[in-house]
Amino acid sequence: MHIVLSNSSDLPIYEQIKEQIKEQILAGDLKEDEMLPSLRQLAKDLRISVLTTTRAYNELEEAGYITSRPGKGFFVMSSSSNLLREQLIKEVESNLNSAIIASRRASMNDAELIDLLKLLLEVNYE
Repeated sequence: MHIVLSNSSDLPIYEQIKEQIKEQILAGDLKEDEMLPSLRQLAKDLRISVLTTTRAYNELEEAGYITSRPGKGFFVMSSSSNLLREQLIKEVESNLNSAIIASRRASMNDAELIDLLKLLLEVNYE
């Protein structure tokens, strides 16, 4: 897991941690059931307070991205988790909405957009 904190960011540190972990989970960089660094270890590595890492992990758990196992630590939620699956579907919806808006700006009709999607699906399954 790789996290880069920025002092110049408008986001609080816990939010930066949360967003970067979430992105890594959604991108598949962090695999399901992968153990995350302990709260203390992450705080030590990033040179921040344990309270900050605790808040980031707790919010990720509430959102369904990670789960805590008492006595063992925090783990990436299984992709079969309804909450994580819902987040992934939400991301797909957002990206498709962006594609629809861009296609309208490019004066594409629905058939052209659907044909392009089918082509991209074929290319990505080869």
